[in-house]
Amino acid sequence: MTEETNQFTRRSFITRTTLASAGAALAMGTDPESQVRADTPRPEDSLPTGKIGDMKVSRLILGGNLLEHFTHSRDLKYVYQLAKHYNTEQKVIETLKLAESQGINTMSGSINKTSMKVLRKYREKHNGKIQWIICPYAPIEDGLAKFNTEVEKLMDWGCDAVYIWGVRGDQLVKAGRVDLIGKAVEAVKAHGVPCGVAGHLLEVVVECEKQKVPADFYIKTLHHHDYPSAKLNYDSMWCNKPNELIEFMQGVQKPWIAFKVMAAGAIPPEKAFPFVFNGGADFTLAGMFDFEIAHNVKVAKEAVAKAQRKRPWRA
Repeated sequence: MTEETNQFTRRSFITRTTLASAGAALAMGTDPESQVRADTPRPEDSLPTGKIGDMKVSRLILGGNLLEHFTHSRDLKYVYQLAKHYNTEQKVIETLKLAESQGINTMSGSINKTSMKVLRKYREKHNGKIQWIICPYAPIEDGLAKFNTEVEKLMDWGCDAVYIWGVRGDQLVKAGRVDLIGKAVEAVKAHGVPCGVAGHLLEVVVECEKQKVPADFYIKTLHHHDYPSAKLNYDSMWCNKPNELIEFMQGVQKPWIAFKVMAAGAIPPEKAFPFVFNGGADFTLAGMFDFEIAHNVKVAKEAVAKAQRKRPWRA
């Protein structure tokens, strides 16, 4: 193939692709941003849901990490920039619309300033209905001054539920300050919304249960270790005791959202979702690009329908 032919082929491909996308949008009578609504599932085919407090929550929850450009890509630093350039504000709004059209009614993320701006814009200007489960990043210290300030912001913005950041949960348990976790949970619940506790360490759930922290739910990592980079110990493993966790959670009566279920993309959803639902999780939290959502919803529905669990559904 000559260089001239090669260039013509590339130009032709780009032109045909662009025209096809525009033509499809015109045929539907929509702009490209609203095309995602064409994939709205039939009501009888929607994602199954569970309850957290009074919230009706889809079994598959949209994770906020990719929307915030945080990828856990080991030492591939360029992936952070790739995610940032792909998930523009418009693309994040498209992704939220697509998630809702596929039956995902809840997302979870952090109080990151940029992402919260987009979430608020989606709700206020695009009539978005997706629920927010958000964690403050503020330190949890005696008096809770900084933590309470961030929680009040979330309440002003219409946050539906709050949870204690997993890194913070780990730190406080290691420091022997589970009492502060309990006080933070109570401070959130005083606003009339559910509050959960997150952690990467099994000990977070163990200690919170032992000391009767009044959490409404847990967000705890769960994934198996059958993937190549599991043993690298370099931003590659987030649940180091999956079997012990599954066993312990059988006696926990609070709803459980499993996160890092795909080990940051190392485990395909076809393996990850059945593992967590069979293992007793009530919900799975998954970071997804827009082009992954429809497939992941399909896999999640099948995993829930075929789940073989020892732990009863707690939500």
